[in-house]
Amino acid sequence: MICDVRWPFAILLACGLAGSVAAKSPVDYANPLVGTASLDDPKLLGNAPPPGEEAYTGFTFPGPTLPHRDCILGPINKDLTEAAGNHGIIFPYVHSRRTMIGFSAPMPGLTIMPVVGDWNVPPDRSYASPYDKASEKASPGYYSVFFPDSGVRTELTTTERTGYYRFTFPQTDRATVLIDLGAGDNNIEILDDHTIRGHSQGRGRSFVAEFSKPFARFGTFHQNPPRLDGSRVHRDDAIWADARNSSGSYAGTYVNFSTTAGESVVVRITTGHSYEAAQQQLEDEPKKFDIVRETARQAWSEKLNLIEVTGGTEHQRELFYSTLYNSLLTPRLITKQGAPLHGRNADGRVAEYDRYSPIAFWDTGRNQIVLLTLLEPDVKTNILRTHLEMARESGWMHTSFYGDHAVFMYLGDWERGLPFDYASVYEYLRKNAMDPAGPRGDLAEYLQRGWVHEDFQEHPSPPNADGHAGVDKTLEYSWDDYALAQFAKKLGKVDDYQMFLARAHNYTNVFDATTGFMRGRQEDGSWISPYDPFEPYYNYMSKEASGWQNFWLVPHDVQGLINLLGGRDKFTAKLDTFFNTPYHPKGIARDVTGMVGLYCQGNQPDQQVPYYYDYAGQPWKTQAIVRKVLALMYGSDKFGLAYPGMDDQGSTSSWYVFGAMGFYTVDPSSPDYIIGSPIFDQVTLHLGNGKCLVIEAKHNSEKNLYIQSATLNGQPWNKPWFSHADIANGGKFIFQMGPKPNLAWGSARDDAPPSMSR
Repeated sequence: MICDVRWPFAILLACGLAGSVAAKSPVDYANPLVGTASLDDPKLLGNAPPPGEEAYTGFTFPGPTLPHRDCILGPINKDLTEAAGNHGIIFPYVHSRRTMIGFSAPMPGLTIMPVVGDWNVPPDRSYASPYDKASEKASPGYYSVFFPDSGVRTELTTTERTGYYRFTFPQTDRATVLIDLGAGDNNIEILDDHTIRGHSQGRGRSFVAEFSKPFARFGTFHQNPPRLDGSRVHRDDAIWADARNSSGSYAGTYVNFSTTAGESVVVRITTGHSYEAAQQQLEDEPKKFDIVRETARQAWSEKLNLIEVTGGTEHQRELFYSTLYNSLLTPRLITKQGAPLHGRNADGRVAEYDRYSPIAFWDTGRNQIVLLTLLEPDVKTNILRTHLEMARESGWMHTSFYGDHAVFMYLGDWERGLPFDYASVYEYLRKNAMDPAGPRGDLAEYLQRGWVHEDFQEHPSPPNADGHAGVDKTLEYSWDDYALAQFAKKLGKVDDYQMFLARAHNYTNVFDATTGFMRGRQEDGSWISPYDPFEPYYNYMSKEASGWQNFWLVPHDVQGLINLLGGRDKFTAKLDTFFNTPYHPKGIARDVTGMVGLYCQGNQPDQQVPYYYDYAGQPWKTQAIVRKVLALMYGSDKFGLAYPGMDDQGSTSSWYVFGAMGFYTVDPSSPDYIIGSPIFDQVTLHLGNGKCLVIEAKHNSEKNLYIQSATLNGQPWNKPWFSHADIANGGKFIFQMGPKPNLAWGSARDDAPPSMSR
């Protein structure tokens, strides 16, 4: 089935979907504010956050950017020094906050803010202003907000490297725009009556800002370090009228204008590794704000049109395209093909291909990496090349947190037929898994014992962030090793295949049959005691999870878990308990939030578990749980914007995209997709090879959530899963939906998805 993604009607016609076209297009549904709010139902939040902290939002950015680009503008309503102190998590915007500090710029640390009247130097920021929440609008490539106190309307848009700000002032002689570079060793300079430039020594970046209207007046400021005078602390903040240069912490400039009512001042800011590079970039950019805004909209429209949905509610369509939008923000293009390379070993070379920022393998390595392969195979190929080049430069394959999940990406893409020189990757994947000097923590112990120990410690609330996370490492390394075994097998490396396959069973070394959970071991091999699987941990035994959540972290061998528990009935009984037991621990873990029973949607360790009923002969329960998670965990707050926890560069968003379409990648290194319950009447997914996968759910509704029967390309389909080979050349699933479970569909033992164990 071939789809032409250039013409919407042609797409519908080619896929057999011709008919009335919705008045709103995908780009009209996407709202970048989605993900900036937190859940507000205490039952869903669990007992997080700790006292005095805000509940986690998705930590998404509502300001304009382009797909996979690193020029991100946005509103700042949370002081970055405060955000940085919050456990190292920097999120400059939370939807519930009502006072704006300023707007970010293409260069990190640079803040720009329009004011009318009095102001004070940063970081005091007496110019911080309440903003009208009803006026706040965000769409792909655009953001706007109104400040009623000053009467200023602010609009943002962007190209790949240049930020555009349009400030519409009232009639006043005191219109001011402030630019400050934040803390650090910075300098800033006013060149003429419409141009400012600056440099951040710590960031190694320069910027140039150009104003559409000449300054009437100007000056500079900076913050001197505090000094002690007797018993009093003094801070000599300096402001110099008519000065053109300033250096130091919070170095900045102010420029004044006289404006008529409704007069706009457009500011363009771009960055580079030198002033000359930034200035040249600025000269190459368009000057018209509205042209840039429309270009950004079109860029997003092209991406979001890759998946078309009909049916569902208006809110579900908004959530779907907003989560798809967030899924396509990362990884970010850092060097375009043909552009000069910078940094270590650059040697004047230029990039031979588009190079991207690293994948967050512990997060997006569980789902987004597959979504990118389905939708953007050309982008994904360059991501594969980037990571291989990084490995060649550093000697190690990139990884993150406690897994070593790059192998999921490479093996998964190989299994899905994406062309690449996979043999060239293996030496780095193998080295990560064999050399204790590499990025796998505690690897020497894992190689010797087949598990990683934990040092006993008291369990405070919130939990300590130290510890080996021994259970988590053992589980995730076992998963990695299974993928490496399959990789070695495809290369014909029999000895490696057998070695890694044996290691893939190491997860059983931390299974305690007396409790029925994965349990930490002390260095002498004894079980950690006391042990309470209901209590959340941070890095002690588990990584940001309780024992109940971490038990299921064996995606490569769900059948093996079934066997450990004594069969399907005991396995599904444990799943039932997991999803239906209220979460009331004594301790607080800020990451363990977004609860359905003991299940945590707000973090990665157990996000695949709703699909485990498919492995145990009860797929109707997967269908019900997935629908419940989609409805409760996304946009169920009073604003309709909430996420259950951090988006983690698109991971939480990608979960929604897959779940809403009706399937998920329980093990991304596998070519298999596990079926849930599609929430739309029709989904058309335009694969990167020009073919399309159509998923049609007949009689679909909020109540009709259970699959009664299914066909693929007109043939009966009785399995609760399918493989990439089944849809690689396109295809059409038709699901008949109903209000009651069909206990016969997908429940036979032979219909279960593949696992390592039989």
